[in-house]
Amino acid sequence: MLPSSWAPGLLLFAVSGSVLAQTPEQPVPPTATPRAARVATAPTTGRVLDAATQEPLPGATIVFPDLRQATTSGPDGSFRFSNLPRGRFLMQVRFIGYNTFVKTVDTGSGQPLEAALATAATEIGQVVVTGVSASTEMRRSPVPTTVVDRNQLNQAASTNAIDAIAHTPGLAQITTGAAISKPVIRGLGSNRVITLNNGAKQEGQQWGDEHGIEIDEYAIDRAEIIKGPGSLLYGSDGMAGVVNFLAPDPVEEGKVLGSVAANYQTNNHLQGYSLMNAGNRNGFNWLVRGSGKIAGAYRNRYDGRVYNSGFRELDGNGYVGINKSWGYSHLTFNSFNQQLGLVEGERDEETGQFLKLVNVGGQYADERPVTDQDLRGYDLDVPQQQVNHLRIGTDNNFILGQSRLTLNVGWQQNLRREFGDVLLPKDPSLYFQLRTLDYAARYFLPEMSGWSTTIGLSGMRQENVNKGVEFLIPAYRLLDGGVFAVTKKTFGNLDLSGGLRYDLRRITADALYLDPDTGQPVGSGEGEQKFGGFTSTFRNVSGSVGGSYNVSEKLLLKANVSRGFRAPNIAELASNGKHEGTIRYEIGTPNLKAETSLQLDGGVSYTTDHISLSLDAFRNQIQNYVFPERIEGLISAEGDPVFQYTQGTARLAGGEASLDIHPHPFDWLHFENSFSMVRALQLNQPEGQQYLPFIPADRLQSAVRVNFRKVGSSRLNNLYARAGVEHTFAQNRFFSAFDTETRTPGYTLVNLGLGSDVVNARAKTLFSLYLTANNLFDVGYQSHLSRLKYAAYNVSNGRTGVYNMGRNVSLKLVVPLAFN
Repeated sequence: MLPSSWAPGLLLFAVSGSVLAQTPEQPVPPTATPRAARVATAPTTGRVLDAATQEPLPGATIVFPDLRQATTSGPDGSFRFSNLPRGRFLMQVRFIGYNTFVKTVDTGSGQPLEAALATAATEIGQVVVTGVSASTEMRRSPVPTTVVDRNQLNQAASTNAIDAIAHTPGLAQITTGAAISKPVIRGLGSNRVITLNNGAKQEGQQWGDEHGIEIDEYAIDRAEIIKGPGSLLYGSDGMAGVVNFLAPDPVEEGKVLGSVAANYQTNNHLQGYSLMNAGNRNGFNWLVRGSGKIAGAYRNRYDGRVYNSGFRELDGNGYVGINKSWGYSHLTFNSFNQQLGLVEGERDEETGQFLKLVNVGGQYADERPVTDQDLRGYDLDVPQQQVNHLRIGTDNNFILGQSRLTLNVGWQQNLRREFGDVLLPKDPSLYFQLRTLDYAARYFLPEMSGWSTTIGLSGMRQENVNKGVEFLIPAYRLLDGGVFAVTKKTFGNLDLSGGLRYDLRRITADALYLDPDTGQPVGSGEGEQKFGGFTSTFRNVSGSVGGSYNVSEKLLLKANVSRGFRAPNIAELASNGKHEGTIRYEIGTPNLKAETSLQLDGGVSYTTDHISLSLDAFRNQIQNYVFPERIEGLISAEGDPVFQYTQGTARLAGGEASLDIHPHPFDWLHFENSFSMVRALQLNQPEGQQYLPFIPADRLQSAVRVNFRKVGSSRLNNLYARAGVEHTFAQNRFFSAFDTETRTPGYTLVNLGLGSDVVNARAKTLFSLYLTANNLFDVGYQSHLSRLKYAAYNVSNGRTGVYNMGRNVSLKLVVPLAFN
């Protein structure tokens, strides 16, 4: 059962889209775009055809991402938009089995549009990305970007949003059990990665590695992973890159749709459900979704069932708004609510069984071995976390003649409670209340001599309050703001883009004094000082310049140079307490400087009828890199080693390589391969401290996949089957000093997948089924980025720490609904 406090009233609407931008492909004469943009144009019409046969393609999706408007092609391939603003906007046409068609079109020309789609050799095609300076084709952006679409998400078996995209080359995750995952891009994580929910920054206490991402996995239609500080829209914290989770495309005019999704996973008996309804009536459009998950203890071959590793989740999200010839205005809602057990991994010294704390007589707590009953069902014990994240915002796009203005304002509240006292199981020990007011405004200037330029500002005001009886960080207030300008132009086969940003961030922390007897707050000077008050101000400039050059239709070259910036977070500046996720006592340093980085990126991709090859390499040097350093000879009162944050110089280098073999004419067959590597050093450090902690090991992924759009005369469409091998190499480059990290052996996992759409006699999809088996041979392994790797020694098998999830079979059902 879910907690009664999570009443149905928590089911709110969620953010529906990202901030998108106009991206013309070719120079436009000043007279090409009428200035009377507030007057509706004549209907925009066109057809979608097969480029080879010129046959119509019914059911193709046509989207104008900058305008949040979409439709589908009819039986003869035709489509129609009745209320588009005048101007030049990016149009995207998608159809399963074909390359995505992308073109900038003039909606005021009155001329019919034609989209001729070529059969897809790969699933990449001309993918549109929105998390960079403006929405653009991925091949035209010099910033390294990967897109994970809805099909890939459906074919994955995951327990949270980050796990769903974790197989992306260059992306890994720090995990604390099945419920908590934090993204790591090319070796950098925590506050160095910005997480966006439909283009809006997610502010949810992300300074903690044991603090998960508060996003409903079922609400994600696709995810964009932007590698490196090439995105200038979001300011501090984007040094490693950006993960942008995006909602489904808007529903076409006159339609009311829905879907029901269900998922069951065998390993931890996860049950997941999601119900969505969306529609568009005369420009009034909406989307509402409610989702829930419940999972018990997961298992592996060395630990059996892992005590207290279950979780529960209840989410609601959506939007409501209007789309007219002047643009659109949406009110967005997102409510994420999760309760999860925290795995401590303590063991009985004689049997190796997990231990639990038991209330003895109401006054004392005692450790007892867990029973079989404790490992069954969906109950959660102490310690546990409860996380409630709410965001309400507005998403606006105004067409102003040849220019355009977007304005986004949001209010977020993140409540994070940690219950750790078995004698008072309902009283939170740690309780953070974080409230954030965020804003972003972008003005897209009229095109001048082929240059597309955007100027803007963004920032936030943030306040955190401690409401528990334990204190790890002080109460603080944060004021953040930045201005930026980005531009791009196409010179024949060369696309150039770049920009600059200036940021100012000020953090003010409150002093705190505690009564030495009760541990409760008292007035200044009346007790022992827990935190000292201070104000830290950080100013910096970030920038990016790069290009993408099409040597030919098959060969593409990319290069980018970027300078990133990150202000230290509140834990690095002011923490004073035991950080449970790191199993150490941490002390902040208020006079830390901002991190700055210089990153070089280069890439090449080559695509033919038979192969697709891409290589991406990077080198990133970070000045004032913040890391915790142990204070020799100092132990906390609880017996934990004491670390204090300090700074140095870090250098990271590596890259990703992908090879997809798809021999023509056997386009249904794919042999997919990818390799990722990172080398990360702290310069001028002694033995054992020269490697950065929590750096992902090298990873090689290979899979054979077959796809069939239609299987003979059967009722199966879009049938796929996949068999993959994922080999993670041993991590021998680790931060060995102070027993922070240990070597991690390599391991190999085998994963299988099978799925199809089931259609009726009119080729309408009745439902879709996805069957996935991860870790088919139940390999016992530990990820180098697992926090549970450093739990207690198990005397029964001679192994240290808790292992990752064993064999897991997932069955997912998606049923589309139509109400008209």
